[in-house]
Amino acid sequence: MRHMHANEQALKRGLGERHIRLMALGSAIGVGLFLGSANAIKLAGPAILLSYILGGAAIFIIMRALGEMAVHNPVAGSFSRYAQDYLGPLAGYLTGWNYWFMWLVTCVAEITAVGIYMSVWFPDVPQWIWALAAMAAMGAVNLAAVRAYGEFEFWFAMIKVVTIVLMIVGGAGMIVFGLGNHGTPTGISNLWTHGGLFPNGARGMLMALQMVMFAYLGVEMVGLTAGEAANPNKSIPQAINSVFWRILIFYVGALFVIMSIYPWNELGTHGSPFVMTFERLGIKSAAGIINFVVLTAALSSCNGGIYSTGRMLYNLAQQDQAPRAFATTSKGGVPSRAVLVSIVALLLGVLLNYLVPEKVFVWVTAISTFAAIWTWGVILISQMKFRRNLTAAERDGLVFRMPFYPYGSWIALAFLVLVIGLMAYFPDTRVALIVGPLWLVLLTVLYRVLGLAARPQPEASA
Repeated sequence: MRHMHANEQALKRGLGERHIRLMALGSAIGVGLFLGSANAIKLAGPAILLSYILGGAAIFIIMRALGEMAVHNPVAGSFSRYAQDYLGPLAGYLTGWNYWFMWLVTCVAEITAVGIYMSVWFPDVPQWIWALAAMAAMGAVNLAAVRAYGEFEFWFAMIKVVTIVLMIVGGAGMIVFGLGNHGTPTGISNLWTHGGLFPNGARGMLMALQMVMFAYLGVEMVGLTAGEAANPNKSIPQAINSVFWRILIFYVGALFVIMSIYPWNELGTHGSPFVMTFERLGIKSAAGIINFVVLTAALSSCNGGIYSTGRMLYNLAQQDQAPRAFATTSKGGVPSRAVLVSIVALLLGVLLNYLVPEKVFVWVTAISTFAAIWTWGVILISQMKFRRNLTAAERDGLVFRMPFYPYGSWIALAFLVLVIGLMAYFPDTRVALIVGPLWLVLLTVLYRVLGLAARPQPEASA
């Protein structure tokens, strides 16, 4: 117990409220909104708006469950530590290593995306070169003080936010005032005049739900900042409470504007709808601007992924579920050894970009979705056990209480089960339900073989 506290104190609380607020905002706005939304729209049509609202409501419940525990006990490792405390050592071990693997795989997808975007400007440079450069640059940022990481994420997120706000405002001008359309308002009739709101029926909306949930991957990263937040009691609730309205504005708002201006069944056939909208507003360099924005979005996700893997490995080492060497920090309070091993593991992603550049992105996204759903499910179950373990006085004294308990938790869990069922039903995503469970089985075998179950575990930290 004494060793654990010493290492926790070694992490520097260098993340301010503005860092955490923008990190939460940036983590909810991924590359999927800029480039992947067209595929989801093809499946669901205008009903994709309902998919994002349903998924967003489930994510809000999950984030409030995490927030209740994070404010009560702000520690490094977050949901892995809570799983350890409330569900047992094996649950904490599986959740920590699974999350490490999820972000490792996601970072491979993001450095692959960087290579693709840079190829637009430099077509003669091999994709793997840019992937390696992205990994090295974001690795260097994470090895600096945590405040440097926070600053990078702040400005990366700001670029995405400003772009989407400008697109929504400009698109609204087209709809209402006819900007870029010779003064003729476009209106919103495109939402229902091309087969109705549900052109592909409920099946289309459900098919798109998997893609929608992948877009939300990473919002739980806010919980990992609790151990380094300067004022977690204030910054964590603010960041979490804003999740739902962020989703409404940036996902539902942006797609509402896009599908009002352009028929949903034509999206994706003429390039990015963001590029099309800016070009109609008279911005000739729109393609270059959007390519820059999605490049920063990919770098942001990679940056956050390296941060997450380093902190999770640090926490696992504190719990004696990873080599103890990873529980140390640099003079700047960064778990540098844990960060370095994650960077080295990412070299596999660079190798895949060299060997199979056209396939690597598709392979990793489905696997990441399964790992995210496991993490979200563990958060919900841990919170229910956490709440049951509290005395009546402790429950009354909770600073940040989860709403709709316990019904919201059960509904959100049922929703996650539905998404898993959909992934099993559709062939394109079925691979995730093979690789994901096999990874968990391998982790469980290692847990038994290495004798981790027999080691004395740290006391519950709350």
